[in-house]
Amino acid sequence: MAPASPHVTILMAVRNGAALLPEQLDSFARQEHRNWSLLAGDDGSTDDSRAILERFAAAGHDVRILDGPRRGAWANFLRLVQALPGHAPPGTWVAFSDQDDVWLPERLSRGLAQLPADGPPTLYCSRTWITDVRLRGRRLSAPRPRPPSFRNALVQNIASGNTILLNPAAVRLLIAASKEPEELVVHDWWVYLLITGAGGLVVHDDTPTILYRQHAGNQIGANDGMRARLRRAGMILDGTFRSWHDANIDALRRSAHRLTPENRQILDEFAALRGCWAGARVSRLARLGLYRQSRLSSLALWVAAASGRV
Repeated sequence: MAPASPHVTILMAVRNGAALLPEQLDSFARQEHRNWSLLAGDDGSTDDSRAILERFAAAGHDVRILDGPRRGAWANFLRLVQALPGHAPPGTWVAFSDQDDVWLPERLSRGLAQLPADGPPTLYCSRTWITDVRLRGRRLSAPRPRPPSFRNALVQNIASGNTILLNPAAVRLLIAASKEPEELVVHDWWVYLLITGAGGLVVHDDTPTILYRQHAGNQIGANDGMRARLRRAGMILDGTFRSWHDANIDALRRSAHRLTPENRQILDEFAALRGCWAGARVSRLARLGLYRQSRLSSLALWVAAASGRV
């Protein structure tokens, strides 16, 4: 398992996060695992975000601040991954972070305890405590009862980016693949797809490790509660997910040489079924064994397949 004190590089995409950024940084400082550094991409902030990061560095923390590409959060995270060889020690582990959450003290130590230091690329992620902007009304994020896999990743992302920790093999895979996508939906879904597609492992922890704020600025937001699940199901049915699948398939094809032969075939069959007539779409989806985590979202997936919106 993980050595006693591996180095973890925290990658954080920042843009106009001054209102909530200090609490997130403070939660880094309170981590049980102390051997970490922060690599932040400031994506053109016009508030005090950069100054807050600089003060955190001046307080004695290992912080490097880069200019982001100004193409959105996914591009900012990919630029940070690409910058790792020049700003992190060899063999580093990587944790992703949003700018507006609060990490529980065991956020890093729990993940390190459950990932292999050697072996295949492995991703750790966990459930979260969902809160309002003032960290009130704590409730547990949705469970993930079905196993993580490429067959799940093709139609659903269960790896919440703000909880992701990657072992060194996974970091090397991401660095190698990071210049291949032209556009992503979100960086964490791509990471889940890439690692499972390449034959890596995913550990999903049922214990929450962060306080996940919900506010108007959330890019996608939590998927908990019946209203949120109905909204997600509606996104499958209204064609939003189809456009997301377009982007994911394109990104995976650009990295197809990194996938296992079996998963390349699954990807090709998934892409092909989307152009079939309704009955063929449904039968091919059943044969592929793709699945989502809940009954409602699984039903929406089947309806989407039948109606040509998958």
